[in-house]
Amino acid sequence: MLVWEKAPAKINLSLDVLYKRPDGYHEVEMVMTMVDLADRLEMHELTRDTIILSSQAGYIPLDEKNLAFQAAKLIKEHYGVEKGVYIHLDKKIPVAAGLAGGSSDAAATLRGLNRLWKLGASQEELMKLGARLGSDIPFCIAGGTAVARGRGEQLTRISAPPQCWVVLAKPPINVSTSDVYGRLRAAEIPKHPDTDAVLEAIRNGDFQSLCGSLGNVLEDVTLSLYPEVERLKDVMLKLGAEGVLMSGSGPTVFGLVAKQKKAERIYNGLRGFCKEVYAVRMLV
Repeated sequence: MLVWEKAPAKINLSLDVLYKRPDGYHEVEMVMTMVDLADRLEMHELTRDTIILSSQAGYIPLDEKNLAFQAAKLIKEHYGVEKGVYIHLDKKIPVAAGLAGGSSDAAATLRGLNRLWKLGASQEELMKLGARLGSDIPFCIAGGTAVARGRGEQLTRISAPPQCWVVLAKPPINVSTSDVYGRLRAAEIPKHPDTDAVLEAIRNGDFQSLCGSLGNVLEDVTLSLYPEVERLKDVMLKLGAEGVLMSGSGPTVFGLVAKQKKAERIYNGLRGFCKEVYAVRMLV
């Protein structure tokens, strides 16, 4: 039996850090949604009790450093599965980009192996399992649009944002999420994003208000380390994107665009600025 799963990228429409918790994590409040840029995973069962991961991408680890591999190992151990699996990962989402590519791959692995091995696990059970590996994985399992709190694993589903085009651009640098959070001084954040305004814009289907409410407290940290991210934001705004923000800890910058022709113009304009550029739709 062969199963396949799509692993879409996520973007943060709002990312706020409230304080640093006693357990070392940061208490966050984020509005996240998914876009139609996705990896694809194919899985088939092996009689030998082993995990084999392959990919056409030569720049990702194919062992226990890979979150998809870790997810396969975890679900096998948790449910006592003594069979093996071969997983092929067709990688499209840029790595270390603030788009939760690795987390989405892990989520797709958990969903796919649940089906392949007929484990009967509920979505909630898979989300709890995924939270052991990473804070974004529960959201990536559930999909859609959500407010994430706690360390990112406490989710409240909300309606989809107004449909629009999303232009994504990743400069040729990789950013460490743990490094960015490590440099963040939560008690000294000068201005917090207006999460309520983002939620109200989504409720009202108000695209312009949504564009005007975007915010990410990690931007100041990443922009101070990588000025090219700020330059990329400026270029995207000058090209006419209605709302521009860095996603996650970066370095990917996204622009929300109402019209397809403008999205195509911005896409073409950015192609001269950096190599990894995508024009996609929000997933509803």
